[in-house]
Amino acid sequence: MISKDSIVALSSGRLPAGIALIRISGPQSRFVVETIAGSAVPNRVASYCKLRAPDGSVLDSGLVVFFAGPDSFTGEDVAEFHVHGGRAVVAKMLETITSFDGVRHAEPGEFTRRAFVNGKLDLVETEALADLINAETEAQRRFAVHNAEGVQSELYLGWRRRLIHARAMIEAEIDFADEDDVPGSVADTVWSDVRAMIAEIERHVAGFRAAEIIRDGFEVVILGAPNAGKSSLFNALARREAAIVTDEPGTTRDLLEVVLDLEGMRVRVTDTAGLREAPGKIEAIGIEKARAKAHSADLLLLLEEMAEPMAIGVLPGAIPALRVGTKVDLLRGKSPSPAAHYDIAISTQDGTGVAELLDEIGRHAAAQIGQAGDILPSRLRHVELLNETKRFLLAAAASSDRGQELRAEELRLAADRLGRIVGAVDVEDMLDVIFSQFCIGK
Repeated sequence: MISKDSIVALSSGRLPAGIALIRISGPQSRFVVETIAGSAVPNRVASYCKLRAPDGSVLDSGLVVFFAGPDSFTGEDVAEFHVHGGRAVVAKMLETITSFDGVRHAEPGEFTRRAFVNGKLDLVETEALADLINAETEAQRRFAVHNAEGVQSELYLGWRRRLIHARAMIEAEIDFADEDDVPGSVADTVWSDVRAMIAEIERHVAGFRAAEIIRDGFEVVILGAPNAGKSSLFNALARREAAIVTDEPGTTRDLLEVVLDLEGMRVRVTDTAGLREAPGKIEAIGIEKARAKAHSADLLLLLEEMAEPMAIGVLPGAIPALRVGTKVDLLRGKSPSPAAHYDIAISTQDGTGVAELLDEIGRHAAAQIGQAGDILPSRLRHVELLNETKRFLLAAAASSDRGQELRAEELRLAADRLGRIVGAVDVEDMLDVIFSQFCIGK
């Protein structure tokens, strides 16, 4: 249940800052803003004024904006103070505002939760808003904006409407089987559409891996024998001395990770221990971690020193890989072994091939993500509920020997699961988890 209290929080970034935005939502918003501003504040118009505490002392000067509900972000009366972004200014403003009866500090995500409860957002749009706030790359921003505009919600609600219609047709056939105006072929049409929907859901769920890559990053793992140039490449990609580089084999014992932004895509590159036989005890642990990490990669970079190539044993065969010849500068004009084949040759000493390698990584990442306009399931809970939906639809479509009443019930359960994704049915048990992920002030 939403409290009848008004809530207040700093909704802008870390202090100190040039400007701080303090937001209030709830029934006390108009009284608070007009008391502090000293006069009536017009709706949806920014007004510059002196801001005063109830005792008349000046707090600051700045802009005040009032949004009358329900035409506001939360659906309630909302007011904003745009003040100087000093810590003392903001602290005094919040202290003054919370001194009014019925006004308290907001909990994390409470503004957005009120927007959901008041019908301004559905759950999928709420999650997209969280993604937009946390977006670090252009691909993440585009993905979040796409979902925040409601395209993902409309897909799920469209499926739900089709199921509700299908169920109505089945129940009409049950209830009015003797009536001439209820055609007997209705059921055939319904079950044909249900089977089509199953295929649509399967294709949609298959896109979850692309959504994970957009949100969490494209996973690149560097593998190779000791002294193959893995840490040197890792440092070149990180553009800093992130890993120790020496002539002594086995200096990398643990996994090292750096996050890159390649053409707006988040890419996580992991440096690993050199793969070889009969290592020391500690190094063996690092090698085991390297092999385990390789199995979860989206792309492997298999590094091999071109002058002295060394095999690294069996690797995961199902994962795309680039064979990278390293230390091309040491060949001094000589050609590598005729048996050797590399997708790209690099030198971290003079930069040869490094830009081309980054371009190739970017192409692999873009191919995994697919088209920017694709509608993808953006959360694991969506996938779980979609799989439950499909399970009920499969049961309904395959049960031709069961009564229509039982098959209609399977359709109801499937529509219920779709409704749970967007919050069209009771989802109170999920709300605390979803909104707790927001920062205070949002």
